[in-house]
Amino acid sequence: MKKLLHTLLLAFLFSSVAIAQNGIISGKVTDEIGLGLPGATVFIPTINKGSVTDVNGNYTIIEIPAGDHNITVSYVGYKKVEQSITVVAGQTTLGNITMEPGYTQTGEVMVVGDRLKGQAKALNQQRTNANITNVVSADQVGRFPDANIGDALKRIPGITIQNDQGEARNIIIRGLAPQLNSVTLNGERIPSAEGDNRNVQLDLIPSDMIQTIQVNKAVLPNMDADAIGGSVNLVTRSEPTGQRLSGTLASGYNFLSDKAIWTGSLIAADRFANGKLGAVFSASYNNHNFGSDDIEAVWVTGDDGNAYIDEFDIREYRVQRVRRSANLALDYQINKNNKIFLSGTYNWRDDWENRFRMRVSELEDAFNDGDFTSLGNNKYNVSAARVEFQTKGGIGNDRVDNRRLEDQRNRNLSLKGEHQLDRLKMTWSATYAKASEERPNERYLSYRSKNQSVNVDLSNPEFPLAILANPADNAGIGFNELSEQNGYTFDRDINGKLDFALPISENGILKFGGRARIKKKERDNNFFAYEPTDENAFGATIGDIPNNDYSDSGFLPGSQFTAGVFATPKFLGGLNLNSGQFDSEDILEEYLAGNYSATENIYAAYAMSDIQFTNEFSAIFGLRLESTSIDYKGYVYDIDEEEGLGEVEDSQSYTNLMPGVHFNYNFSDFSILRFAFTNTIARPNYYDLVPYVQFSAEDEELEKGNPELKATTSMNFDLMYENYFDNIGIVSGGVFYKNLDNFIYPQRVEGYNDPVYGNDLQFTTSKNGGTAEIYGLEVSFQRQIWKGLGLYLNYTYTGSNTTGIQGREADDLELPGTANNMFNASLSYETEKMVLRASLNYASDYIDELGGESFDDRYYDKQTFVDVNGSYAFSNNWRFFFEVKNLTNQPLRYYQGISSRTMQAEYYNVRFNAGVKFDLFNN
Repeated sequence: MKKLLHTLLLAFLFSSVAIAQNGIISGKVTDEIGLGLPGATVFIPTINKGSVTDVNGNYTIIEIPAGDHNITVSYVGYKKVEQSITVVAGQTTLGNITMEPGYTQTGEVMVVGDRLKGQAKALNQQRTNANITNVVSADQVGRFPDANIGDALKRIPGITIQNDQGEARNIIIRGLAPQLNSVTLNGERIPSAEGDNRNVQLDLIPSDMIQTIQVNKAVLPNMDADAIGGSVNLVTRSEPTGQRLSGTLASGYNFLSDKAIWTGSLIAADRFANGKLGAVFSASYNNHNFGSDDIEAVWVTGDDGNAYIDEFDIREYRVQRVRRSANLALDYQINKNNKIFLSGTYNWRDDWENRFRMRVSELEDAFNDGDFTSLGNNKYNVSAARVEFQTKGGIGNDRVDNRRLEDQRNRNLSLKGEHQLDRLKMTWSATYAKASEERPNERYLSYRSKNQSVNVDLSNPEFPLAILANPADNAGIGFNELSEQNGYTFDRDINGKLDFALPISENGILKFGGRARIKKKERDNNFFAYEPTDENAFGATIGDIPNNDYSDSGFLPGSQFTAGVFATPKFLGGLNLNSGQFDSEDILEEYLAGNYSATENIYAAYAMSDIQFTNEFSAIFGLRLESTSIDYKGYVYDIDEEEGLGEVEDSQSYTNLMPGVHFNYNFSDFSILRFAFTNTIARPNYYDLVPYVQFSAEDEELEKGNPELKATTSMNFDLMYENYFDNIGIVSGGVFYKNLDNFIYPQRVEGYNDPVYGNDLQFTTSKNGGTAEIYGLEVSFQRQIWKGLGLYLNYTYTGSNTTGIQGREADDLELPGTANNMFNASLSYETEKMVLRASLNYASDYIDELGGESFDDRYYDKQTFVDVNGSYAFSNNWRFFFEVKNLTNQPLRYYQGISSRTMQAEYYNVRFNAGVKFDLFNN
């Protein structure tokens, strides 16, 4: 520490001598209405010095000789600006610059509308970034046409999204599964509310709260290294230039639920205290009643070698999702060289859900034992199947409202500082972040009966069917189970960061710093089963209780899928389980082995040099060190004895040294060739590391966590060429290669011998594989092709192979999550007042989860989305907009082994939204 302080003191003294003879220019580049322009190039030709504006449009140029200087500012899509500034020795001179939109095409200055302004911001940041990135920027009013961040991300090259209930949730970058990527907010990692992994649910974050999305595909040494696929950074609004009030008010319609959608957002900003204090407040609200129509099947191989279904579900979901978000960002300029920032973000999503599930099971034994009658054309009658009708809901209070409530929240509070200490620049931050998920009083009521006659139709395995042969038998199905459970998970981050930047020559900068992240994650669930003391008084059959037929002739997978009669959610929610009319039992098997607590401490340090060798060629050389220590606590549960056998703890620590090199060659201001060599890491999912044990000697089953799991590491190579156009466009192409070591996969072993829990067991755990290679190419084209007509195209190919998967060594397996082909297309037309756009998003199928053999592999099926949106500006301050989502009625579909064998097909139908936006400013 003393050596570091001495070094900083010497640097400060030397820089004081330099600043006495020179000066500093610091300022902000804004557009014609006062909004910051990120990625602008600010240059002083006479001394060959310059800078690039940050995400808020700020820039600083140091060591400028005293006197008059001409500054030039260039920005794709905006007119070039030249401005004279007088620099005073030993002082910081303010150099604010305003630019006007418009580009020259065949000698004519064209009008740039709102959509193109947002596109220009994105492309300029992408062009001037030191690493390989993709950037999406909000439009001038500050709202993406997509409901959440995930929907906006899926339009970026190399990205595909896993959906849930019709909204984008988990991100896959260049074929890497969600747990191999990271999501940050203003550069700070967002904790995960997921119970067992590190995934950030993107449908928690509304797009209208975000100013810019940055996808870093080749991370720099000063960035967190847990980004094998890439790192997504969400940037919120900050540092206003003046008074502004913007907002959105919209409504829509969901064609599945036949209910309205309500959306509203507000942005208020101003500067106070003679311009020293800036404040931006953003708020967003979305209320959406929707749902899904779903069928699911489990396939098995019969003794005759044919494929049959062992289990089949018809599921109808009725969901209400309410998203509320708020953000407050304050910045205070102490003086021209020192700023501090305070920001807080709160995202809160409530999902209320009722689910009605009809399940037919125990079909495998019937097919193997010949207990069926063939009806021809791969149709059968099975006389002894098990049929269950289950209602999912919640307690009937005002908060839960007879529905399963999933309450997810994400909070982030951050204090930051920027200080220009003569030549030395210092930035620091301290952040508290917490994600949580609570599921209170979640209830299930099921009626089930064996020896039921069912008809099974496998004539079209894309739409398998198993259903009661006589639907009237539904009402006579007897009581099976009543349960209530509570769940709570939280993930808390406390971290601090300190960074320095020091010029080491006329053309070189040394950057160094460190960070500490202290994490804690816990999952605390319970589960109680209830038996009525008088089953006849409670309701021995479905027909004896309040019920409703939830069959729907418009069920999207097909009218043949009739769900049947279920207990109503109001009846389930109204049950007083503590009234003495029920006997309760704590069912440890349902939750004990799943509960855990974990602490994870990560300490990192880095150093990197950024050197401009010539006007065309620059390079970054760097090294990052990350040290990780983890402590986990889990539980041991004996299923046969129905008892917990105590807690078990384990710990692990390791250090990773990760070099990185980035080369940029500028053929011109708008033509760039980039190369990157990087090393990255992905730590195992939390629950995979927990030393839990759950076993049954009678059933010869053993499930364990694996605290010996190693982190996955990757060596990455990227080559990318980018050519930008004056008329706000780009053509780019590149290749990438990743070599992964110790990737993680779920393992199931038959005949496993354990020294503690017995021999010849079916053993399930997570294990490190050998190596995996991922390779591919990306091409992109984006340009105004004729007057107001614009075209946006990108295509990504990703291939992979793996080694070291036990039991599958002979199979040519791709890495799970690797979609071979991804394609985006958008055709737009824009005038000064109107914007119209049609968009297509396609991703091919890929392995999602490996089974013990190829028959059991689960695939995420190909998906094609078509959306349209548009807007019309009545004035500079008001406009109307509309959007139609999922015109293809694309389902979420999984298949087992081969594409024709459906495991799940969940449909959501079309959604429509329309409203007005306003933007009132005084800058």
